[in-house]
Amino acid sequence: MNIIKYLKTSIPSVCIILVLLIVQASCDLALPTYTSEIVDTGIAKQGIDEQVPETLRESELERLLLFVEDEDAAFVRACYEQNGNTVGDDKILSLHADKEDRETLQQLLSDPMTLFGVLYASEETAEEQSDADTTALGSMAEMEQAIAVMQNPQTSKQQRIQLMESLLDGFGDLRDSMSEQMSAQYILAEYKAQNIDMDQYQMSYLVSTGGKMLAVALIAMAASVLVGLIASRVAAGTAMNLRVRVFNKVVHFSNADLDRFSTASLITRNTNDIQQVQMVIVLLLRMVLYAPIIGIGGIIKVINTDLSMSWIIVAAVAAIVVIVLFLFLIAMPKFRLMQTLVDKLNLVSREILTGLPVIRAFSAEKHEEKRFDQANRELADTQLFTNRVMTLMMPAMTLIMNFVSVAIIWFGGHKIDEGTIQVGQMMAFMTYTMQIVMAFLMLTMVSIMLPRAGVAAKRIEEVLHTKSSIQDADADEKPSGKGVVEFEDVSFKYPGADHNVIEHINFRAKPGQTTAIIGSTGSGKSTIVNLIPRFYDVTEGAVKIDGVDVRNMKRKQIRKLLGFVPQKGILFSGTIASNVRFGNQEASDELVKKAVAIAQAKDFVEEKRLGYESAIAQGGTNVSGGQKQRLAIARAIAKEPKIYVFDDSFSALDYKTDVALRQALKQETKDSTVLIVAQRISTILQAEQIIVLDEGKMVGKGTHQELMQTCEVYRQIAQSQLSPKEIEQSMRGEQVDTPDGKEEDR
Repeated sequence: MNIIKYLKTSIPSVCIILVLLIVQASCDLALPTYTSEIVDTGIAKQGIDEQVPETLRESELERLLLFVEDEDAAFVRACYEQNGNTVGDDKILSLHADKEDRETLQQLLSDPMTLFGVLYASEETAEEQSDADTTALGSMAEMEQAIAVMQNPQTSKQQRIQLMESLLDGFGDLRDSMSEQMSAQYILAEYKAQNIDMDQYQMSYLVSTGGKMLAVALIAMAASVLVGLIASRVAAGTAMNLRVRVFNKVVHFSNADLDRFSTASLITRNTNDIQQVQMVIVLLLRMVLYAPIIGIGGIIKVINTDLSMSWIIVAAVAAIVVIVLFLFLIAMPKFRLMQTLVDKLNLVSREILTGLPVIRAFSAEKHEEKRFDQANRELADTQLFTNRVMTLMMPAMTLIMNFVSVAIIWFGGHKIDEGTIQVGQMMAFMTYTMQIVMAFLMLTMVSIMLPRAGVAAKRIEEVLHTKSSIQDADADEKPSGKGVVEFEDVSFKYPGADHNVIEHINFRAKPGQTTAIIGSTGSGKSTIVNLIPRFYDVTEGAVKIDGVDVRNMKRKQIRKLLGFVPQKGILFSGTIASNVRFGNQEASDELVKKAVAIAQAKDFVEEKRLGYESAIAQGGTNVSGGQKQRLAIARAIAKEPKIYVFDDSFSALDYKTDVALRQALKQETKDSTVLIVAQRISTILQAEQIIVLDEGKMVGKGTHQELMQTCEVYRQIAQSQLSPKEIEQSMRGEQVDTPDGKEEDR
């Protein structure tokens, strides 16, 4: 149902496919009929497919009319007209009648033609005449005597008709089929009597019927190719739309939502799962829609061909259904498990590849290889189990089809011997039966993939139906643009956690000032700055920008004001310039260069051969950690935001670069609000406001000099990082960093 829902946007294409499939099925169902006609008419009847002769000798017409009632004889004569040709002294008559008159003629002349057809056949093959024919008609002499009596002028028409009926009744149940064959035998003899070249006549019929058969096959092929083309385009388009929807959904997830799904799982859902759905859509449009059309059409054709052997089809279909249900009861649980194991394998692979330097550093390659091998083995074992189960399906289906063929040939052969059906009819019945069985076989082949695709579609729907825990409010309040950030009694705990990470945080960060946040590891520093752009929403209290609660602002509006530098510098594949312009695509070359210079990255950028157009590899792997961090800072500067947020963004810089960067940044951000999360106390000595955290609580707020006097936690941090001389210098407001970037007296 999910897959059908995905196809709603492609209804016109699906309708075109449906029409093409009907055309293809009609052609496929017509081919066995042409085969039957070639065998039964083109070969057995030498191409004679007429029910009454198209041309007839005048004497032969009068001979036939001896066995037709007088009131009907006038109608028959009116249907034949002279065409100017003769055979000896006998004139040739041509048939001129519409479809309805032809049917009436066939009813009137069928019995007389059958009678004379039997006579001609008996004369030609008297030595090969079957026991059944001998029993039915007696000896040749008796039949000739009976016909002579019927042709005697002294015999009344009523007597002739009664004698004819008594002779034909001798065929019993075979009368109808024998009548068709003997009528053709009579027409053949009549055409020969007219000196018509029957070899040419037969070849003309075979070429004509074969040409029709070829044309129908070409139409079926063209329809099949078009169906494949359109189905592939629909499936590819649907997969593309799904990837866009899933990606857009994930991009708008909050951090809490991302924590719910692992990164590996989201990647799998957006690639492998959607690919599974795409493959099944192609099969659904090409095979699942086609199967019922060809199956129902085949059943209708079988009913028209021969009902007495229809039980073979019922038995075959029942056997297929039983086998499929049995196999799926075994395999379905494993199909559900398979996608979870794919997630697990992707997770392990991603962790190993991402952490490869650490793995090598600790010589843990063997351990990780075992971990990967275990995840890989679990997936392989599950796939092997399902494949082994499903491989039983094809041999079972092949066995059923072979039994069906043998049964049709066995019972059909007896019916041919009895004369109730012809060879071509049996061939057509077998073909239709195979088409019906193949329809069910196609469904079973698709059903191998359906369970896995169903699981994949369900996993996709989980992402699409996940409502982001952070939504834009209906109100769209806009800040004044000054950039004042306020925390009013803010507390926060992560989803599912029992305790708050931060509690009762209160401070105000103003434009033109630097507000620093410092504390021990795990004290909640990064959590505070993550609440400003609404990566998470506060549990209690409020975060405000220019007096407006961020929950009453559009997230896009909030983030437009921010220049955010995360704790881990992240670069994207492209160039240095494209990464610096990431937050401001309209940034001029001068602005890019200025931002790079402020971030103290100018030297290493301009040393590169291509300068600002130098390539950045995926994840920034071709630059060092410090270079990556400086480019991330340049990216924030190029945005020219009202609020700068640096989440421990100077940790990879040496002291000398740190000092130079902060001095250059001070001039650039004199009208902006700056929030800095730092581990190094030397980074924040000059901040106008320092927030000290301890186990999620504010234990101090003020300048460096004030906190050294009033906050024990801050004093301990300072004493652990600075020498007494440096502390003394810092209390006087002097620079404590040495020119070579090393700390003194440590």
